[in-house]
Amino acid sequence: QVQLVESGGGLVQPGGSLRLSCAASGSIATIYTMDWYRQAPGKQRDSVAAMISGGSTDYTDSVKGRFTISRDSAKNMLYLQMNNLKPEDTAVYYCNAEISTWGSTARKTFWGQGTQVTVSS
Repeated sequence: QVQLVESGGGLVQPGGSLRLSCAASGSIATIYTMDWYRQAPGKQRDSVAAMISGGSTDYTDSVKGRFTISRDSAKNMLYLQMNNLKPEDTAVYYCNAEISTWGSTARKTFWGQGTQVTVSS
């Protein structure tokens, strides 16, 4: 029904920047929320940045001031601009969205397959 595809990950040095993208496609009726999660090896998947319809945003404390979440609603795209990257930012980054699809009133959560971000010198 709905696919989320992340891109933009890679290997960067500490202090560098990356811009992640998430493309949502399929039988989308309404996107209620879109956000970014990350999961480092041996750790649980944690919320990084969230954007709710209306423009509200929220960030985990460790990325405040460094990461910026944005959305292009017309294109069903979500972005995460990551600046001043640190080694502890190394993780697989996942796009998440709460979406209702055509033909159903139910809201469902969808996940992308993730994109690897590695911050290392």
